[in-house]
Amino acid sequence: MRVAVVGHVEWIEFVRVDHVPTRGEIVHAGEVWSEAAGGGAVAAVQLARLAGSGTLFTALGGDELGRKAIPELERLGVTVHAAVRPEPQRRGFTYIDAEGERTITVIGERLGPHRSDDLPWEELARADGVYFVSGDAAAVRAAREAKVLVATARSMATLAEARVELDALVRSRNDHGETYRPGDLDPPPRADVATAGRQGGSFTIEGGAPTHFPPAAAPGPLQDAYGAGDSFAAGLTYGLAEGLPMDEAVALASRSGAAALSRRGAHGA
Repeated sequence: MRVAVVGHVEWIEFVRVDHVPTRGEIVHAGEVWSEAAGGGAVAAVQLARLAGSGTLFTALGGDELGRKAIPELERLGVTVHAAVRPEPQRRGFTYIDAEGERTITVIGERLGPHRSDDLPWEELARADGVYFVSGDAAAVRAAREAKVLVATARSMATLAEARVELDALVRSRNDHGETYRPGDLDPPPRADVATAGRQGGSFTIEGGAPTHFPPAAAPGPLQDAYGAGDSFAAGLTYGLAEGLPMDEAVALASRSGAAALSRRGAHGA
């Protein structure tokens, strides 16, 4: 199975606290660590878990954090094809509270890959499944050469510009930044998959009636919610690339998202 992700990396510092501080409050950290994270990195590592290996097409800053990201992800089974930008690597600060909720502040511009970057884009035509997180419209078109293309609604403007048919659009029903309405994309996606946290979610195939799916149970104690959405999308990409029907692919996606809840931070210990 050949799987890939087109998207960005964020170097995230995680801080575990009892609660997110209110204005003017001081809280004490119980645990602090950092990882190469962000939507592209999380999904690429999850796909590598499912397929045995995976590839990430990305762009990284030309500073120390950008250089650190590649060996971190390669250690987790991801082959990284990265353009180097003169800007600093995008980073972030994430509070993890006692209930496992994550609150994120990002610092710097998102660095997505461009089709004009000198990367082996021809590999995507041989891929069974690609998940698009971020990049330019030409990168979406390159990703469309794969057998299956799944994309996040976070990049709606880029997807609209690309004008390609997605096998599935993935979004969070609870996130206003991931809103999709029929007519937003031309051509429309073959499937619209909307997650709803503990309520599960729904999928709609080619304008039909929504089908509800239940949440999957986490395989262990709750660690935090970071990366659950992108892990869900990676599981969906893998399932569709494997040829599973939508209900089975969504079930696999739900298990992938639930597993992320039992992992510490982006990738687990």
